[in-house]
Amino acid sequence: AAVMLATAEAFAPAPITQRSLTSVSRNIVTSSNSPTVLSDMLTQTELPEKLYFPKDKEAAKFLGGVKIGNRKLTVITGASSGLGLNCAATLAKTGRHFVVMAVRDVEKGKRVAKEFGMPDGSYVVMKLELGSLQSVRDFVSNLKAFKSIRPVDNLICNAAVYKPTDPEPAWTDDGFEQSMGINHFGHFLLTNLMVDDMSKAKGARMCIVGSITGNTNTVGGGLVYPQADLGQLQGFESGAKKPIEMADGKPFFGAKAYKDSKVCNMMTVSELHRRYHESTGIAFSSMYPGCIAETSLFREKRPWFRKAFPWFMKYVTGGYVGMEEAGERLAQVVDDPQCTKSDVYWSWNGGAQQVGRWSSDGKPKGAGGSGGEIFENAQSDAVRDRATASKMWDLSAEAVGLTGKDKPKAAESA
Repeated sequence: AAVMLATAEAFAPAPITQRSLTSVSRNIVTSSNSPTVLSDMLTQTELPEKLYFPKDKEAAKFLGGVKIGNRKLTVITGASSGLGLNCAATLAKTGRHFVVMAVRDVEKGKRVAKEFGMPDGSYVVMKLELGSLQSVRDFVSNLKAFKSIRPVDNLICNAAVYKPTDPEPAWTDDGFEQSMGINHFGHFLLTNLMVDDMSKAKGARMCIVGSITGNTNTVGGGLVYPQADLGQLQGFESGAKKPIEMADGKPFFGAKAYKDSKVCNMMTVSELHRRYHESTGIAFSSMYPGCIAETSLFREKRPWFRKAFPWFMKYVTGGYVGMEEAGERLAQVVDDPQCTKSDVYWSWNGGAQQVGRWSSDGKPKGAGGSGGEIFENAQSDAVRDRATASKMWDLSAEAVGLTGKDKPKAAESA
């Protein structure tokens, strides 16, 4: 009990400050060979009020089919840093995947791909600002121009923001609170726009990164205040746009906004499976990579927390996983032959539904941390609530303007 309480304290949101900062999920690549990892990780960034302008639209690239060859075509959002970059590098280095790095900052994406040793000719970097629905549409258009008739084999929706200490909400270009707008609405539109194209690929897979914080049947999601709770989706019913701050229609709470967005991500996977798996053959899944305790998601925490938390998760709870291993886990979901099943929430080493138990090798096991084999984890009853998930889907489609011409043409299951 004492360990669980300590874990809960570690995850609890820090006191609110008066500055508005945005932390980009998994924004820093960690490497044991880099002495500047911690200082880089603690660098704080701010998103501008306007995220995407007409001048930001990227010129379409062509003749991608020649570059792709016979490799799997894999798209990864948030691929210029952290989990996304480690996953992109893992897949590119196998020689089996041509990776589309869908990122906010194209020049940064090109730079870090080279720094991380991604082979020339194994990737392309393309502009995607998930805080703008127009940018999502522009990205899909440019992607189709680049690949021509070649379908996308895999789509990994990884990018996210986490704003636990912001006293007031920040907004996307379309008027959504940024945590929900970027983490959920941007990816919701992207996945819908890609269903028909991916249905043409054999063995296509679509994965949206989940989180234990959105599952109340885990230590991090069930014992740590605030819990994810969409309520009756009152905020979505009211349009989900400014001045609406939360999915349940209540006042803004940064830590909860992130957790709610992760619930929507995992519900989206279940709804994609229910509606389109049978007619398209696409395997829709979610996953939890383990607690990447050194991720920039925690950059707004107190300095002592940022130093102590990785140690605590590694040696006390057993939930710690390094960035490289986390990237390999995410890559496994779209590369491993055993991961072809749809409507699965993939986890490793116990899936964080308990704190770690010490084993004979001197390492705590069972808390979702380093090591262990992949398995099909169970999601919370709230995440699996079909009525709420269906309502979330319909209201999300309305919010992002998913019209008849945009909706997947694939037959939708009852």
